[in-house]
Amino acid sequence: MKSYRMNIAGLDRDLPLCPLNENLQIGAFVIFGDPELTTACAEALLSRAPEYDYLITAEAKGIPLVHEMARLAGNQKYFLARKAPKLYMTGVLEVNVHSITTSKEQHLYLDTADAELMRGKRILIVDDVISTGESLHAIEELVREAGAIICGRMAILAEGDATARPDLIYLEKLPLFDKDGNPIA
Repeated sequence: MKSYRMNIAGLDRDLPLCPLNENLQIGAFVIFGDPELTTACAEALLSRAPEYDYLITAEAKGIPLVHEMARLAGNQKYFLARKAPKLYMTGVLEVNVHSITTSKEQHLYLDTADAELMRGKRILIVDDVISTGESLHAIEELVREAGAIICGRMAILAEGDATARPDLIYLEKLPLFDKDGNPIA
């Protein structure tokens, strides 16, 4: 399997290339199991973060990042947009999402008890990689339904059209790749 080496928050990592279709590949970025990278990225993002009251991310790959950011910022509470409602939820807000890394439509859910805590607060949306922005858009909808204020959007990596978003704070650009594994400018 081909990979792409990049420096992220001062650390070198090899990202395996995964085909999206016969002509396009993406670099797979996964922070699960890499606490060194997770902490370095959390520190780098916090140094660029706007003022916020709470952090939110989508389940699942953003969880280690948002957890570490909250820990480094003084063990703050954070919120998760879940992929399925849980028995302990007091009720749910729901939105649909289409992600390029998932073959079928997904749903994101926010506990109504969390929504009450978020109401009127500044919410910073955090994710590992933003590409098409579909997952980000779904989280934005949940935050708005909760009556909260989106104060910023952050990611470790931005790829594709996301690199041109003026409202997105990110650490590095992740290129897309052709079928031979060459970066596409």
